[in-house]
Amino acid sequence: MKALVYQGDKTLTFQDFEDPTPAEGEVLIKVEAVGICGSDMHAYLGHDARRPAPLILGHEAAGTIVGGPRDGERVTVNPLVTCGTCPACQSQRENLCPTRQIISMQPREGAFAQYIGMPLSNLVTVPDAVPLAKAALAEPLAVSWHAVRLALAAHHPADAGKALVLGGGAIGLAAALALKAMGAEDITIVEPNADRRAFLADTCGQRAVAEAEGSYPIVIDAVGFAATRAAASSHAAPGGVIAHVGLGEDTGGLDVRRMTLQEITFIGTYTYTAQDFRDTAQAIFNGRLGPLDWAELRPLCDGNGAFQDLLAGAVAAPKIVLDPWA
Repeated sequence: MKALVYQGDKTLTFQDFEDPTPAEGEVLIKVEAVGICGSDMHAYLGHDARRPAPLILGHEAAGTIVGGPRDGERVTVNPLVTCGTCPACQSQRENLCPTRQIISMQPREGAFAQYIGMPLSNLVTVPDAVPLAKAALAEPLAVSWHAVRLALAAHHPADAGKALVLGGGAIGLAAALALKAMGAEDITIVEPNADRRAFLADTCGQRAVAEAEGSYPIVIDAVGFAATRAAASSHAAPGGVIAHVGLGEDTGGLDVRRMTLQEITFIGTYTYTAQDFRDTAQAIFNGRLGPLDWAELRPLCDGNGAFQDLLAGAVAAPKIVLDPWA
């Protein structure tokens, strides 16, 4: 098969690669759409020890089952593989499984490839009317769905309507869409890139600003840099909630004194539960998350150029989705 392989700092090669052999309980999937995640960019820059070269990156995938009794079934892929038996899994908090694995991290190759093997339990059937390029958005949308669900559960019910999202990439936009789907009506996205800000407003119908003003009962940090954590600390209302999704920098930014004195709740949130993934997929299928027409489609063979454009800030769209067969 053909695959886009991470070879080291800022180096990707489109090359022949050994076809995957599905393990027991797994099926082979022909990947037909796969998104580029911020964590893929983190690895591309050589900043992720969990993704040593050489490795196939990519974990936001949808495609078609090849072989077996479900041959030809269109599916979207939950890339988080868990044990199913530990206390976290038994309490339906699979994202906290101590032995969890995710494709695109060792020992599992990722989905920037024409084929992957995945457990059947990680697959959600996609209706024929839903394009696989949209179904591949289930993974990043589920990250934000999970974060928003936790934030809304932690805040005071009277504050449901107003929220601030820091970062207008796919995770930030997904958070805004999840907030709206769960009842919020007054949502502001902070995005410093002027082209992306215009795209969010003109194509996605979002209120996007260069800098935040005022206070908000719910703040979603979809970037995770010291500067955005400082902004979250500053703009969270007394008694408010900060849900921290981004992993841009490990330390700095939080105003712990203000958060303590104003009883601001901080929630670190990682990926999603299996139920969150299924709920997000269903929200895609029934249109609760909008038309989802904001991804830019490119061939996988041009994946290296896509990463270079993302690094240069030359992509207005919040998401690039790659086609391994184009």
